[in-house]
Amino acid sequence: MSGLILVAYATRYGSTQEVAEAVTATLRESGLEVDIQPIRKVRSLTGYKVIVLGAAIYYGLWHKDAVNFLTKNESALTQRPVAVFALGPNSTDENERQGCQAQLDKELAKFPWLKPVVTELFGGRYPSKLRFPDSMVAALPASPMHGKPASDARDWIAIRAWASNLAINLQPALL
Repeated sequence: MSGLILVAYATRYGSTQEVAEAVTATLRESGLEVDIQPIRKVRSLTGYKVIVLGAAIYYGLWHKDAVNFLTKNESALTQRPVAVFALGPNSTDENERQGCQAQLDKELAKFPWLKPVVTELFGGRYPSKLRFPDSMVAALPASPMHGKPASDARDWIAIRAWASNLAINLQPALL
């Protein structure tokens, strides 16, 4: 593990991976040494000074891989700065954004020991093709996803700006 920063992400349809790649590229453009890995493949945090953790909110819950990662790595994560980003609202509707922010806050509150240096919620992407069980849930007439068209509410300018600010704010931790 050669990187000083680890960007670890959990994704179901690839959207969070794309955001993690943009964050990684921006951090590297700032001259930082960064590794990127799916959360499921992270075996150790040894050698990393900073962790950037990204995952999406699905049906009111944070991706289970992110939850498992936090649970498994509590000791290591309390010893280094952690930045968190999440993908949530699939539109620019402010009520949907506030609802996703409340869901993320509720999920992070399950880990009172976690004190992220920064937390950010970005718009998400709703794919055109869903896999089981998501396809079954979306097919239910009572589902908020019923009949919803594919969408992409990710704001790449905001994502890169957040990563640029993160690079500046993390400099002291990397010395």
